[in-house]
Amino acid sequence: MPFTDLKAQYAALKPAIDARIQNVLDHGQYIMGPEVAELEQKLVAYTGAKHCITVASGTEALLISLMAIGLQPGDEVITTPFTFAATAEMIVLLGGVPMFVDIEPDTCNIDVSLIEAAITPRTRAIMPVGLYGQPADMDEINAIAARHGNIPVIEDAAQSFGADYHGRKSCNLSTFGCTSFFPSKPLGCYGDGGAIFTSDDVLAQACREIRVHGQSQRYTHTRIGVGGRMDTLQCAVVLAKLERFDWEVTQRLAIGARYNEWLAGRLPVVAQRPGRTSVFAQYTVFVDDRAACQAKLAGLGVPTAVHYPRPLNQQAAYEGRCRGNATPHAREVAARVLSLPMSADLSVDDQQRVVQSLLA
Repeated sequence: MPFTDLKAQYAALKPAIDARIQNVLDHGQYIMGPEVAELEQKLVAYTGAKHCITVASGTEALLISLMAIGLQPGDEVITTPFTFAATAEMIVLLGGVPMFVDIEPDTCNIDVSLIEAAITPRTRAIMPVGLYGQPADMDEINAIAARHGNIPVIEDAAQSFGADYHGRKSCNLSTFGCTSFFPSKPLGCYGDGGAIFTSDDVLAQACREIRVHGQSQRYTHTRIGVGGRMDTLQCAVVLAKLERFDWEVTQRLAIGARYNEWLAGRLPVVAQRPGRTSVFAQYTVFVDDRAACQAKLAGLGVPTAVHYPRPLNQQAAYEGRCRGNATPHAREVAARVLSLPMSADLSVDDQQRVVQSLLA
């Protein structure tokens, strides 16, 4: 069984995907073709944000957002150490300093109660992550940011696109929402892609200019930028996948609920908070002897993954480049988390096999 079943998804969507791709091949506008604007319009409608700017990757979305707020060398960005490296990587690449605060041990999301104490005169942004598909406590984060001079909040929603937070969509919860369309994400393309969401007109214009080398119009460079466009073919793939995305989110919720029911009282799982839906980019449990558990499951033909085996503040690349090393919960969960097969096309039979193998 695959960890994420992209082949089954393509089989279900093959006519729509093939037609979308063929249309791009026919018109030949591979960069900034009409599918780019069409996708942005549909993603605005989906999230409720005023603006969507498609970009080359989720990583690029974070980079461009930080550039748009003018992050300077020495500026601090409060974030979580328990995430993929891209979250902190973009801060460091711009000369900023990740200020790591610990996580909630049950949700693995940033512990909002620790954010305020981490704010300093150098704090330029707060960057929570919607880990495993569940948004962090964005209302409280926004309130903290407002109390301290309207600090920009950048939601790293690479894993949580499609999730709801008290009736609002992830990516429309703060100053910026940034997501990834990496193939295995809840909404993925067939390469790299991403998007930035904001309802701030000035920031949206800055992001649009930054993604095309800082151009306000062709060969008129108003700011420093990057080559950060999402190509037309990838936008075409996402447009086709949007046709059944609501169904996929519903399936993920049902699969997550079954995992929760079947594992209840037998194995601890990553918790979900009331008022927030997780799109289960990964379904993650806690185990005490992960190596032995993975080996057992591999022997039974069940694939697993670890997201993530070591917090960023314990990674060599961030030595001397970050603040906030007192994150005991992040260290503890990094040693215990294990992600199980999850995709909208995971069958009930395969899911039962996963659980039976895990509990055997």
